[in-house]
Amino acid sequence: MKFFDLVNISERYLDLINPISPEKIITLGKMLRLNSNSRVIDFGCGFGEMLALWAELFDISGVGIDVREYACQRAHQRIASAGFADRIEISCTEGASYPFARKAFDVALCSGATFIWDGFAASIRTMREAIKDGGRLAIGEVFWLTDQVPSEFRLQQKDVNMEIDLLAMAHQEGFDFEYMLRASREDWDRYEAGNWYGLVRWIEENPDHPEREEVIDHLHQSQHEYLRYGRQYFGWAIYILSPMDY
Repeated sequence: MKFFDLVNISERYLDLINPISPEKIITLGKMLRLNSNSRVIDFGCGFGEMLALWAELFDISGVGIDVREYACQRAHQRIASAGFADRIEISCTEGASYPFARKAFDVALCSGATFIWDGFAASIRTMREAIKDGGRLAIGEVFWLTDQVPSEFRLQQKDVNMEIDLLAMAHQEGFDFEYMLRASREDWDRYEAGNWYGLVRWIEENPDHPEREEVIDHLHQSQHEYLRYGRQYFGWAIYILSPMDY
């Protein structure tokens, strides 16, 4: 089964596809000082939940980009049902190839999808081109909680950095960490368990599917990886980055 098909199955009961809560998204919007004049671009927008919440509470406008057709369909539905289709556009395309207008946005957001540009530093370099003077970046990224990570797991996660290294990358690219919202253990558990729930429901609903065993293997691998390694060694946060042009 294709990777994105597995992701679609596992995430179908989730609204937020990162270890974060609606309350933290609201706090993030307040710290970004969002208002009715704010225009946001969200790279890897998933189901459009962050944009929808910000439109509801802060009256923003903007655009969300995601490569998955399933995610875009759900995002379109979420935005339309909330009455924001005239203010929030969803584009179903690869984030790296989306032709955004330079210096057109107050906030450029990428929550858990820096793989679009091959990592944290490269994401900063691209996203900075989208924001106006005085604009902000908001980037959600996984990091190691400790440098004592078992080698067998570290080798599987070569793109993960220590949090202090993320700070160094931001400084090198000319940005400060202005604020951060870290995922709690409960945020992680809710996110991972939500994925397991989607997989188990699909397995129950598809007893004769030719790829059923592959989905079962994916479920068990995900559970083992999280309980053996991820819960102990992974952190995650959304960082607000402001240009160091004081």
